[in-house]
This record gives sequence, C-alpha cells and structure tokens, in this order.
Amino acid sequence: MKMADVQRRPENVGRILIQVQENLEQLKEQMTKLSPANQLDLRTLDDALSKTQEGIKKNTEYVVNVMNNEVIMLPTVDESSRRGFRSHVPHEPVGGMTERPVLHSSVYHDSPGENFHRNLTMKSILNPENTSNRSALHRNYGFALPAIKPPRQTKMMSQTVARGSTIEPLSVLPKANRVDPSLAPPSILEKDARKGILSLIERGLIPPAAELTLDPSPVHNKRVTLHHPDSALRKQLLSESSARGEGSHYMASVKLDLLHDERPSEGSQRLGTSDEIQSTIPPSTAYSQGTKSPQLRSVLIHSPTSQSKSAVGKSPLPLTLFDAPLQPLPPPATPAQKEEERHQVVAASKGYSFFVRSGIPPPSGDPEYTAFHQRYLLQWGPIVSTQALLLKLLREYSIPTAMVVGDRLADLASHYELEISPSRDELLSVLDNVDEVTKMINSPGRRFLTQDGKHIAATKIQATWRRHRDRQVYLQYRKQRWAAGVIAISWIMHVRMTRMRRQLREVRRKYLMNFRTRSKSLALEWERMSRSRHVVVHVPSLGHPPHLRSRLPGFNRKQNVQMARLCDLKDPNIDVIYISPVEVLEELKQYYCKLLGLRSAVEAGDPEELGDLSERFTFVVPEAIDKFPTHHMCLASLLKYSPAALNRIKNLIAGRDAYYLPGVMHKDDVAVADALGIPVLGCEPEICHLYSSKSGSRRVFAAAGVSAPPGEHDVYSAQQLHESLARLICDQPHVKRWLLKADVGFQGRYIAYLDVDKHLPCYRWMVRESMRYGDKWEKKWAQDAAYTKVLCELPEALDHFATPADLDTFSTWESFLDLFLSQGGIIDACPPSDSITCISVAMVIEPTGAVQMTSCGDQIHAGNTLKCWGLSCPQASVDPSILEESCRKIGEACRVRGVMGHFTIDYVTFIDPKSLEQRLWATDLTLAYSDQMAMTQLMLFVTRGELDAARCLMRVPPPIKAKEGRFRKRDDNKDKQPPPNLNRYYVMSTHLMHSNMAVVHYSVFFQMCRAHGIGFDIKERQGTVFTLIDSSKREELGMLTIEDDLPGALAAFARNLSTIHQEISAPNMQGRSNFKAAVDDIESILSTTAQNEKDETL
Repeated sequence: MKMADVQRRPENVGRILIQVQENLEQLKEQMTKLSPANQLDLRTLDDALSKTQEGIKKNTEYVVNVMNNEVIMLPTVDESSRRGFRSHVPHEPVGGMTERPVLHSSVYHDSPGENFHRNLTMKSILNPENTSNRSALHRNYGFALPAIKPPRQTKMMSQTVARGSTIEPLSVLPKANRVDPSLAPPSILEKDARKGILSLIERGLIPPAAELTLDPSPVHNKRVTLHHPDSALRKQLLSESSARGEGSHYMASVKLDLLHDERPSEGSQRLGTSDEIQSTIPPSTAYSQGTKSPQLRSVLIHSPTSQSKSAVGKSPLPLTLFDAPLQPLPPPATPAQKEEERHQVVAASKGYSFFVRSGIPPPSGDPEYTAFHQRYLLQWGPIVSTQALLLKLLREYSIPTAMVVGDRLADLASHYELEISPSRDELLSVLDNVDEVTKMINSPGRRFLTQDGKHIAATKIQATWRRHRDRQVYLQYRKQRWAAGVIAISWIMHVRMTRMRRQLREVRRKYLMNFRTRSKSLALEWERMSRSRHVVVHVPSLGHPPHLRSRLPGFNRKQNVQMARLCDLKDPNIDVIYISPVEVLEELKQYYCKLLGLRSAVEAGDPEELGDLSERFTFVVPEAIDKFPTHHMCLASLLKYSPAALNRIKNLIAGRDAYYLPGVMHKDDVAVADALGIPVLGCEPEICHLYSSKSGSRRVFAAAGVSAPPGEHDVYSAQQLHESLARLICDQPHVKRWLLKADVGFQGRYIAYLDVDKHLPCYRWMVRESMRYGDKWEKKWAQDAAYTKVLCELPEALDHFATPADLDTFSTWESFLDLFLSQGGIIDACPPSDSITCISVAMVIEPTGAVQMTSCGDQIHAGNTLKCWGLSCPQASVDPSILEESCRKIGEACRVRGVMGHFTIDYVTFIDPKSLEQRLWATDLTLAYSDQMAMTQLMLFVTRGELDAARCLMRVPPPIKAKEGRFRKRDDNKDKQPPPNLNRYYVMSTHLMHSNMAVVHYSVFFQMCRAHGIGFDIKERQGTVFTLIDSSKREELGMLTIEDDLPGALAAFARNLSTIHQEISAPNMQGRSNFKAAVDDIESILSTTAQNEKDETL
C-alpha cells in the first residue's frame, strides 16, 4: 500500500497507519522464511522496511497532533452528501480545460442560512420534547424512534365531602398510666410500631425520658481519607480545564491506548523515510507539530517524542484507537499558554502573591503579577487604587522588599471601593512580611531615607518650627482670651452680686426695722399679753455659722432636743405651735398627748384623771426638710423656704396675739417673723452672735464687773497667741493648765488645753523665781527673764503637747489651730484646784426690761470635763446670794447692750489654794433658749411646783388629802406624823445616747421601764419622765428624774441608766453609749457629797 493513498480526511489516518504497520509485519515475516540463496537481496529489502517502519513511527505523533489540533465544525444535516460530493466526486473538464485540483475540506465554508438551519436542527435533536425531534433524527441519522401513545385520560369522578374521621383511631396511653406513672406501661402493638418512634412518644406509649437504642444502628462510622490541599487544587484546575471541552462543539472525546513495544527494530529504510511521510501531512497542520493539547498531556508523557534522544534503536510505538466516535478537536495550545497555566496553578496555591521592590510595581512580564492580574481582572479598578496607596506608603518609608498577598489586597480593595481610604495598618495587613515592614517603618528616621529624604526632613523641620511658633502665639491668644473671659465673667458676677447684696441689705434692713418696731410693740403689750390668751411659735433653730453646722452629726435631731417646750401649756393662756426639724410620726404625737394630759391628773392627784390638750398644741414640719440634704440649713432657713408651712402658721395665728420664740438667732429668723407678722422674743442676730462668742462674753463680764478667769480675748494670730500665753503664764505661775477656746465654740466644743507644769521645761524654774521675788513678782521687770524663756519654749510645747478636748471634732492640734486663728479665740486659766464644779444659770430678759433667773443647776460631765452633759437642779455648790448678785450684774450688762429674751451663763466654782476661799468665775455666755430651760418647764409642768432660782429652792404643793367621812375617828398617831417634804430636786439630760435603742420600739421600751419601776408617781410628784426626740432613729432621748433630795435624784438617775443599759444590751452587743461615763461622774458626785456631809457633821 502506498503512502499516497492516504485520503485527505483526518479520520482515516489512524486506520491507514495501522494497516500499513500490519502489512510491514507480514512482509517481514515472509522475508525471514525465504531460502539462504536470496539472503543478500533479503537483507537489502529488510533495511528498506526498517527505514519505512522507523519513518512511520516518527510521524505517528505528528499525525495524532494533526487530528487533535485541527478545528473542524460539526457537519450540518445534509453536509455529508454535499461535502462528500465536493471531496470525492471528481469534476469533469469542461471545454478542454484541465482538471481542477481537489482542495482541502477546511477551504469550504457554510453560508449564514445553512448555519441557522443547522443550529435549529441540532436544538430539536437535543430536546426530546420538541415536536421535530423524531423527524430530524429520522431524516439525518436514520433513527426511527418507537411511537409513544399518549396516556389515556381517565374520567374525573365527582367527589363528595366526607364527614368524620378519615383515619383509624390510634391507641394512646391509658388514663391509669397517666395518673400513676409508676404502673407498668402497656404493650406496643405492631400497627402502632409501624407509625414510628416519634408517634409512639407523642401518644405517650413511650415515656419522654426513656433512653432509646436502635439495633442495628442507622448510622455507621467509616474512615475518611484526607487529601493534601495542593492535590485538590490541582485536580480542580485540571477538571476545569478539561470541562471546557466536554459537550462542546470543538472537543474530541478520544481515548488512546499507548502500547510500548521495546523490540529492537531492523531495516528501518525498507518502506521509506520520515520526510516522505511528512510530505503527505496537510500544510494547515504543519505549524502545530511540536505541541500537545492540555487534555492529552498526561497521556502522552511517556511517548517517544518526549524522549527524542533516547528513541534511537527502539521499536515503533503502536497506537490502538477505541471504537468511540471521533469528535472535533480543541484549538491548539501554544507554549506561552501552557506556561501561563502553570503559573496560574502556582500563584493560586500561594494566594497570588508577588514582590514589590522599593515601592515600584512589578514589571508587566512578571508571571506572578500577571497571574494576579488575570485572576482579579473584573475588579481591577479598586485594586489599582489600593495598590497605588500601598506603593506610595512603601516608597515613603523606603521599604526594599515587600511581599504582597494578592487575595488580601483584593479583599481590602473590595471594602474601600468608595472615597474612604484605608488606614496604614490596614494597608500593611496585605503584606506577608508585615512584621519586618512594620519594624522598619517604626524605626526612627526611616521616613527620611528616601531619595528626597533631605527635602522631606527640611520640610518637617520647617513645619515643626512653624507649628511651635504658631502654637505659642495661639496659646498666648487663648490665655489672653481666657483671661478676658474670666475678667468679664468676674465683672458681671461682681456687678450682679453687688446688686444682689444691695437688695439683700435693703430687704434685711427692712426686716430689721420691722423687727425693732414689733419688739417695741411687744414691750408695750407684754403685760396685757401675759394675762390674755396668746400663741407662742417655738422654733428650736440652731443658727450657728454654716461651717459649724456641717461638723455636727445628726444636726436636725440636735435641733429637736427641746421638745419639752410644749410644756409652756402649763399656763392656760398659752397655745403652742411647735416647728419640728424632723418628721413627727403618730406614736410621737400620742406620747406627748399622754404626757401633756398628766397636768389634769397631777392637779387632781388621781392618775385616772388624764386630760386632753391636743387642741392647744400643733406640730408643723417644713416641707423643705428633705429638699436640702447636703446644705446643713438651720430650721429657720428651712421654714423660710417652706411656703406651705408658713401659710399654715399664718392661718393658725390669724386674729390672735402671738410671738416668735427662737433658739440661736439667725438672719432667717427675722425674715420668718416678718413673713408671719409677729414679734420675736429675742435680740438681733448680730448682737446674739457678737456676745455669744467667747471674746464677746468676756467683754460683757468685764463690763458687769464680775470675776472671770485670767486670760486674754480677741486672739487672731500665732504670735499674739504665743506672747499672750507667755505673759499669762508669768502672771499666774500657780495655774497649771491653760485653755484655748475658739470664739465660735458652743456647748463645750472647740476647746484645747496645755498642761504647762508637765510640758514646759522652764516652768519649775519660773515658779522658784516667783517665790524668790515674792510680792515683787507682780512687777513687769521681775518677769522679764522668765517671760523671755517661756516665750522661747512655748511654741514647741504647743506644737507637741497641746491637745483638743474633743478628739471627735479635731483629731490634731494643727486642725484646731487653723480654726482658732481663722475665727479668733480666747485664752482662759483652768482653776488651780482638783475639785471644780461648773454651774449653769438660765435667765430671761423680758420685753419690759425685767431680768429674772429661771433655773440654775450643777453640771454633770460624761467623760469630757469641759462639756456639759446634764444638770442637777437647783444648784448646791455656791451661796445663792453670791450667784444671784453675779447673774443680776451680767443680766443688766446684757440689757444695756440690747439683749432680750433667754440666755444662759456658765460659772465655775472652786476653792482657792492660796486663800482657801471659794471663788466663782463667769466663763461663758450663750444668748439662746437652752435645753436647761426646756427641761425646767417640763419639771414644773408635771409637778405643778414653783422654782425660786434666786434662792435655789424648788417646792411642790402638798399632796391632796383623800376625802374623809363626816364622822371620823380621832387618830393621835396620825397627828404626830411629820409633815411631807415639799422640796424637790431634779436631774435632767437631753444628751442620752445609746445605739441599741434603735432596735427597741418605744412601746417595748416603756413596758420595760414599767416592769423595773421606772415611772412617775403623780401623787408624790416624783419619779422619771422621758422626752422623745426622734421616732425614726431612736438613738437619742432625754430623761428627767425628780426626787425629794439631791442624792436621791442623782442615785435614781444613775440607777435608771444602768437598768436601761442592761435591758437593751447583750454581752456581745454593747453598742455605742455615754451611759457608763455619766454613771461614773454621778457616782463621783455622790461620793463627794457624802464626804462633805461627813465633814459638816464633824
């Protein structure tokens, strides 16, 4: 068979080659069977055959490539006859013309109409439901499909609605099992089991908490094979690459079976050379001789052409084609495309990473960057913008090499497609070597290592300097603007405050003028008002300065300790309106109603004859007590800002005579009295605070000519303090303790002391010097040396050894000294005696100018000897005439200075160690209604007694005798009985404090007192009475004990304290209390009294 007989159809090339190869094998076998005589000719023929076989073997791959790489369109319906006619039927010559050469089939093309008709036919063939499918298959391919009869249309029967259940009833859990779950469950039938496990659980046949096991289990375990990600990616890419040709019109589903025969070949030039075979290949396929399609790369990897150098001396590779129909081949793949596909696979495995050097984008020929560009071609616009920002950042910091991860860059670009630019950290996050790049960026001076680094550095220096210069100018401007604003605001505030102060001064001047006018009217109407019905408005306000009120714990409760003011009802012409600084609950009202009802029982001498005075007193609570919790406002200020309370008081006093009885006077007391339109039984606020101060009281005592402790007043500086105290120490060498009192002090507060005999090194030497000089020591020249030495040592002694008397108020000397120097103070000598008694005298200056003593008593101290805790009245420590004379002088001095109303004078009495005479010093003056006066009113109310404070006598009316019959038997023994003791002594205190009282209700407390015999005897007019202060916290209360002698009153008071403490305390809950200190002080007083009585008898 000649090679020229190969037809032009590529489909027949394989069949021809196989046939030629078989013929050559047969010829070779016949030649080996010839006789030896023809051996020379046979060798020559064998060489020719070997050459021919070798040429065929060399061109086998070329033929296969031609078949696979040639692009051939699918034939149309009638293409076979037309193309066959054109290809195989020779044209007859016309008119003597020579025969036209036969052209290749690729030269002929179809018209647009033929293409449209062919496509329409193919669509009908591929769609089985198309009506032209059967005819097209039969017309073009000769297929006769069987006829399919249409389904028979069943006649629709008319349906009727069936009522009732359409399913059989299912069995459920019996009622007995639902009621008692402990019963054995019923058996499950087969028809129920077919419904499934879920149905059985829902019907209750299987309990919901039952553990179910399925045997065999419907789930089986199987070992899973894990594949490497690279292999999966490679398979995916290969599958995508192969899928491009499946089912398309240009892919050929060709399967090749490559059988490699390694038999040695001989006589390769028997049938021809490879050049002859190649000359028969069409020119249109010659250019693709050395290429392979991607689909056959894995198949042809072991073909002889891939090992061209080792193919010499080997047998030809036979090819076997399967019987599958041939399909059109894909377009030929160029070497650039194969290299590009290889780079795509590698780039995809690395996240499409590429390198950027010195902030310059990769060149256009870079395979990694090209793969990245092809992968994200559709979103290349945002990527270019983000990449430009990244490259700019890398150039600014002169980063030599940066590895950019393309996937991260694409993700970042997709998030910032709008005008928002990514931050520096977000740009650096797309780098694979972000740590190294960040370290270089953060290194100092990296910004200036670029090509224009010097220019950038110079610009930076200039910008920094300009910023600094402009910043200084701006700060100066802001400072000046702030100063101007402060000045402007200060000026505006000054103007407004000046205007407000002017208005306040005008308003207060008006209040004061009205106050003075009403005071004069009160003086004229006092005698008439005292004998007629009138109203007293009690306002127990403590008008101390704000910084002192803030230091008092429980300030409102301390203002309410004078609830005994209600006992002014002992005068039948007086009605009381009591302004309470705390909320008055119902139990507190009931207690005081019963207490005030004792007046009728005492008068009748019958406990059953209780009266009702609830209509004569009224509690008024300002609504502003809870509106200013942190301002520590006094009661007068709260009442001023309580319009509802003021209106109520106005309605209560409308058309009646009334006057205002304050506590410690305050400016708001004058404002409230003016708002109510009633006079005030008190002095002006400025006069009150002036003469209630320590320095003011010493000036009053000096004007009255009464004895006062040696000392100095109006001390406002440390130098004045040191000089004055040094001079006093030299003048009074026998005084061992000196007291420093702040002017604003009250109730024994704000006092410090210094023991010079213990802490002043030169004191003993000074005493010896005073004894050596004798009477001449009073001369200043004799004290100069001692004064100089004391003045040098005194500051150090004060700093180290001066002690505040109340450590709860001042913990250190420095804090006390700051207040002392800021507010001013006095220096007083402490009496040079071990036995000291303090006396308090309550007095009143009536509007008419009459001065009266209303009460006097000896002070009781609970721990702190400089602070009054209680009183025993009347006083029994000093001659009443001496005390009355001193009080009269002080009262007259106060009246001259415009003082009116209630005030208290404190004295101290002791035995002078030099003269052995009793001395009486006036130590303090308080222009206010005192607790002593309120408790005295309570004592007079429950006893109907009379107190002669000038003579220090307290007497009660004789007991009412029981009614006797008309005819009574004479009793001589009864007539011989001594008359009853009508003298009374009482001990009182409003400062009882015990923290355990808070857990005891008042009703339980009074039952406990009744069980221990603590009460008041109406017939004997002696016993114990309590004053309740607060119904919410209940830690503080007042107590009054009345007996017929002073030791009995003190003993009863101490016994009551001990009993109450034992009843409300437990061994493990003693609580905070001042009971024990008071009991100790009372016991010392009793021992001193007993010793004095013993000395008098001797």
